[in-house]
Amino acid sequence: MKPFSRALLMLALVLAAINLRPGITSLAPLIERIAHELALSRSLISLTTALPVLCMGLLAPLAPRLAVRFGLERVITVCLVLIGLALLARLGGHASAVLIGSAVAMGAGIAVAGPLLSGFIKRHFHHQMGRVVAWYSLSMTIGGAAGAVLTPPVTQLLGDQWHFGLAFWSLPALLAVLLWLCLPNRAEPSSEAEQGGLPWGEPRAWLITAFFALQAGLFYALTTWLVARYHEAGLSLLRSNSLFSFFMLVGLPSAFILPWMAQRFDNRYQLLLVCGLISTVCLGMICFQPTLAPEVWAALLGLGLSGSFALSLVLPLYEADTPLAVSRWTAMMLFAGYGLGSLTPILAGLGRDLAGNYQVPFMVITGLALVMCWLAWLLGRGKR
Repeated sequence: MKPFSRALLMLALVLAAINLRPGITSLAPLIERIAHELALSRSLISLTTALPVLCMGLLAPLAPRLAVRFGLERVITVCLVLIGLALLARLGGHASAVLIGSAVAMGAGIAVAGPLLSGFIKRHFHHQMGRVVAWYSLSMTIGGAAGAVLTPPVTQLLGDQWHFGLAFWSLPALLAVLLWLCLPNRAEPSSEAEQGGLPWGEPRAWLITAFFALQAGLFYALTTWLVARYHEAGLSLLRSNSLFSFFMLVGLPSAFILPWMAQRFDNRYQLLLVCGLISTVCLGMICFQPTLAPEVWAALLGLGLSGSFALSLVLPLYEADTPLAVSRWTAMMLFAGYGLGSLTPILAGLGRDLAGNYQVPFMVITGLALVMCWLAWLLGRGKR
């Protein structure tokens, strides 16, 4: 492959990955304001985060079939178009049905694009998996951080209209579409897609899926409610948003470095356990002492959760022996993991409505992080 062609493929991968998170994380700095203006309960407004995550799980098994029928690159392009149009529809977000409907459409695009981007990596970067996966996870983290950090100032620049701030993120998605339209499309052989099902009978596949579900649930619960927790504890809205932005930005280096370390030193399960312990301690502090050195705990939490997410993406690569088997393990991980993880933001919002404060749901979230540590220990104990 020519160097320019490889660079173009890498740029396409990076741009696509960047667009998998902002549609979700851009809501966090504005969610209390939106709930107030639209007179929505916290459990209902949390659907804007939960439904995309649910779609990311439920629709993941459809991705290989669509790739066989229409070609991997073309399906990814259509998914990016769907994501862009869903975000553009948030211009009409003052209607709650439009806001929630756009979340479903965006989740459908992310659901199919995610597994196919892993296949895109296997096809074009077979001998550089560790390095390319590191860039892939870093790009997703950058997109998520950008959505959290830039949405408030963009909203201010656009006349302090929150629906303009949300719809702004359609622009990078449509930019990615222009590049993906230039890529050659190649159909997948149907014989490969029909071989075997998801590894429901593999105990380690369930452990990996449970770990992925917990870390995904923690991340999306925090992207929905972390700002609200800080604000409830007495911090200003400006500082609460700054802490959330800090949480997202500090995760960038761990999203890139930890997958490389896992491949270089073969210590992925030890790293998973460390990330889980760090996340547990930080969540405990945010739950019980949110105003005590909050920047320290927000930074460490960003390192822990971003690291566990990046590492969980590569676990199927080490557990399965063939590319097809890796795809099946990944599909199961996304299907059940995101499906279960999508419940966390809803339950946290419901817990807040019932308890009248965010401390109670954050106590439960801290307990889930502790369970995540136990699963990391079990995975390391039975390492292949």
